[in-house]
Amino acid sequence: MTMNSRIVSTLVGVFVLWLAWDSFYVVGETQQALLVRQGLPIGVASEPGLRFKLPVLDSVIFFERRVLTVDPSTEQIILGDQKRIEVDTYTAYRISDPLRYYQSLRTLEEGRLQLGQIVNSVVRRELGQVKLSSLLSDDRNKITDGIRAEVADRTGGLGVAVLDVRLHRADLPEDTSQAIYDRMKSERQREAKELRAQGYEWAQEIQAKADHERTVLLSEAARRARAARGEGDAQANQLFIDAFGNDPDFFNKSRLLQTYRQVLAPAGPTLLLPSDSRFLTYLFSGPALAEPQSQKQP
Repeated sequence: MTMNSRIVSTLVGVFVLWLAWDSFYVVGETQQALLVRQGLPIGVASEPGLRFKLPVLDSVIFFERRVLTVDPSTEQIILGDQKRIEVDTYTAYRISDPLRYYQSLRTLEEGRLQLGQIVNSVVRRELGQVKLSSLLSDDRNKITDGIRAEVADRTGGLGVAVLDVRLHRADLPEDTSQAIYDRMKSERQREAKELRAQGYEWAQEIQAKADHERTVLLSEAARRARAARGEGDAQANQLFIDAFGNDPDFFNKSRLLQTYRQVLAPAGPTLLLPSDSRFLTYLFSGPALAEPQSQKQP
């Protein structure tokens, strides 16, 4: 065999091997394949395994079977109450029909771009009809469910199944947020001042009422004390009068002894009296002392 024959045989063998290699393709577990013959789709392989195709004439386009996501950039949207917010959406979808997807969107990047535009349009239309208070309440899930249903309806002919659309973030712009926070702070400060003023007014009223009640109670207590003291003095005077009427001499002696007790006390005043003063009568003339027994015997 000549050298040229060997080269030709080698080339033919390589070509045959290439044709054999190009006649098969493998579909993975996370893939689904679209078989295209000279630009025209002819079949879909959704199950994993080894598949046959015509070499040269057929080509295979693989698509994901797993859940894909679309996370477009943050957009500013005007709500129904004319409030401006920044919205960041999150969309989960799956390629349900590779043939229709290829016919309408071609590539995966083009599909993400188109799906992001559809989601953006639906979100703007739906949020343009709601208020910020509704978006921050329990109605948010209802709103997002409506957005998901609308996106799924508009993408039904694109070969994709929209699984979920959620508002990943819906916040006020930074400058607007700062203005709102400042206004809220001013409002709270105003309410605090009003409450403090009202509390001070209530405190003054309570203090005035307490002072009035204290004055009334003290006046009433003083009146009762004076009345009780007057009654006591009247009863004491009546007792003195009765005692004096019954035995004037005993009354005088009792009063004099009481005076002695007060004057002769350690804290009593110092008095200079003449020796014949009536005040000293009972001091000079006390009771007679008993004589000793020795003096009585003869």
